[in-house]
Amino acid sequence: MARHRIAVIPGDGIGKEVVPEAIRVLDKVGARHGVSFDWTHLDWSCETYAKTGRMMPEDGVEQLTKFESIFLGAVGFPGVPDHVSLWGLLIPLRRAFRQYVNERPIRLMKGVASPLAGRKAGDIDLVIIRENNEGEYSEMGGRMYRDTPEEFAIQESVFTRKGVDRIITYAFELARKRRKHVTSATKSNGIIHTMPFWDERFAVIKAKYPDVKADQYHIDILSAHFVQHPDWFDVVVGSNLFGDILSDLGAAVVGGMGLAPAANINPEKNYPSMFEPVHGSAPDIAGKMFANPIAQIWTGAMLLDHLGHNAAAREVEAAIERVLAEGKIRTRDLGGTADTAAMGKAIADAL
Repeated sequence: MARHRIAVIPGDGIGKEVVPEAIRVLDKVGARHGVSFDWTHLDWSCETYAKTGRMMPEDGVEQLTKFESIFLGAVGFPGVPDHVSLWGLLIPLRRAFRQYVNERPIRLMKGVASPLAGRKAGDIDLVIIRENNEGEYSEMGGRMYRDTPEEFAIQESVFTRKGVDRIITYAFELARKRRKHVTSATKSNGIIHTMPFWDERFAVIKAKYPDVKADQYHIDILSAHFVQHPDWFDVVVGSNLFGDILSDLGAAVVGGMGLAPAANINPEKNYPSMFEPVHGSAPDIAGKMFANPIAQIWTGAMLLDHLGHNAAAREVEAAIERVLAEGKIRTRDLGGTADTAAMGKAIADAL
């Protein structure tokens, strides 16, 4: 039997509600496939920050190095500024563990109504590959003359050849396993240095993959195409900021944030990867057990894939699709009345 050591960080808000349901499903599918998990729960959250002044212990990164992967719920809650919660936990882990790939599947499933007229299951099936370690989300910059009329802020973007090449290469390699089509998100008509550089590196990398169709769009029209022509896309690669924005838009057109999984991946497996859904902590519904756990459960399937248990991952995805198609159990975001636990149990029972 394969055994895996996984750090669990439920985090804040609905993270504490959806993570147990995902673990329920993973434990059950694991038992069917000879896979077991040693789950180690870590209470690192905004509550921790309120008590200690830190989102995680000073040696938090060191503690996590002994685990194969990290299973994260959500980060952020009112009372702690978002830049404090994210830069105190999520972003440091992404960077310390070189999780430079943020992979976010977008799929319209049977039984889910898209807000886009006339779209049905199978019409939308794409993956957003977001650069996850540099780009617009750098720490370089600062503010001067605070609280005066002359106050200003400077934020520097950082695009390295190594960082750009490896994320674009990952996108092309993934496309070869899918429908062999990569789209690049850019804005080189308005951003004069970093985006032309991105375009140049995209051209160099795509020349190495003559079997893969490649195109590119400026981020503004690409966002419009996500609404008008989402069926055009297979693998979409973008910078840290563009990939982040497109992920939420993509989730919206296939039914909402409750159906949006994600993974922060170190492809070389030199460090732990971290698996967290796209949605946040949703403080407006936290504590009510309204949250849809599918995003977290599907994120668990991505964890299984990363650990090499592909058949088990496909079973989890099939169980999600079966429950959605039957339509008997639906959380409120999908027009039903089922609570978080009922949806989790239904998926576990569908395995």
